[in-house]
Amino acid sequence: MSPFTVGLIGIVVFIVLLIFRMPIAFAMALVGFAGFGYLTSTSAAFNMVVQEIYNTFSSYSLSVIAMFVWMGFLAYYSGIGSRLYIFAYKLIGHLPGGLAIATQAACGIFGAVCGSNTATAATMAAIALPEMQKYKYDTSLATASIAAGGVLGVLIPPSVIFIVYGMATEQSIGKLFMAGILPGIILMLLFMGAIYILTSWNQTLGPPGPKASWSERLQALRGGVIEALAVFIISVGGLIIGIFTPTEAGAVGAAGVLFVALLGKHMNWEKITKSLLDTTRTTAMIMLLIAGAMIFGRFMAVSRMPFELASWTGSLALPPVAIMGMILLIYLILGCFIDALALILLTIPIFFPIVLNLGYDPIWFGVIIVLVVAMGVITPPVGMNVYIIKGIVPDIPLEVIFKGIGPFLLAVILCIVLLILFPSIATFLPNLL
Repeated sequence: MSPFTVGLIGIVVFIVLLIFRMPIAFAMALVGFAGFGYLTSTSAAFNMVVQEIYNTFSSYSLSVIAMFVWMGFLAYYSGIGSRLYIFAYKLIGHLPGGLAIATQAACGIFGAVCGSNTATAATMAAIALPEMQKYKYDTSLATASIAAGGVLGVLIPPSVIFIVYGMATEQSIGKLFMAGILPGIILMLLFMGAIYILTSWNQTLGPPGPKASWSERLQALRGGVIEALAVFIISVGGLIIGIFTPTEAGAVGAAGVLFVALLGKHMNWEKITKSLLDTTRTTAMIMLLIAGAMIFGRFMAVSRMPFELASWTGSLALPPVAIMGMILLIYLILGCFIDALALILLTIPIFFPIVLNLGYDPIWFGVIIVLVVAMGVITPPVGMNVYIIKGIVPDIPLEVIFKGIGPFLLAVILCIVLLILFPSIATFLPNLL
């Protein structure tokens, strides 16, 4: 068999293993080992696996993941999310759908100190959902708005997905962070607009809450928003202007959140211990995914499948935008079945050479990919954010949550279209560096 055929067979076997519910990291590693061994030798495959696993878990550059993950869990356990929501609620909670709109604002700000869609969704579900239920919000709108708001956690920097994409494609993490700022703000505004339009047409979906005084708003502002923004500016801003390396920026951010939490007496030893345990579990999971993806990527490289596909797509009598549309459609379909982080690690070795061959900006493509795979966390059957909401409120059926996702899905699609039509939305800030 030709190496290309072996590569195709490897992908089919990988999909079959996923159907039988083998963990994605192990499925990638197993297929990568077997395929690499078939195309080279068994001893070479063993050496390659040992080398990739060791390199992944001993990599200093990948320690940035642990730092930003810990920063997010510290923010979660210290209650920063609840204080951000209170501020947003006091500011715009009196509008039609104001509580759901406030949730998007809180998700956006919390995402600036978190970097995780699941942590953002879980935090806001615990805080915002009881308030929306109190004011008789439509259950589908309330739950779906929180699930969608969690997407902002991986688009607005810092973002674990941007970090992993940057590592996999050797792109500047600082530039990727910069690239996510404007699209993140635009997506947040689109979510807010969708909620406002829905609740303006039918105010029973999201009745306005009581209007807060300016003194109450200022008090809420001092209650945690300033500290959260300060941590974001110091950590991410220091990375962007070159004061910190990515790992140092993550460490400074985590230390900043811990300092603010301790200063405000919002953190104790039990919460610190929980944050460290959750960080260890999450980081180990991500590292295993990266190691598995590296092994699978080595197999893809020796099969020459990515390069053959890049040459084939370059020879197609189609404009680059049509080929890009095909790639995004594939991502959208796969995103419904595979976790966002795993999907990026799995597909980057295949599609990234194609994207470069078409002449697209790799930083812009990183933002597009984050948006497309983020759609997968709110769409069935995987819909990770939806399952998190379900776990927090088990009495609400999954179909009720998915029922309200439609308007937010359209908002993400509109954001992607805007980025395709106006790429400078993503590249303007990075180009200033």
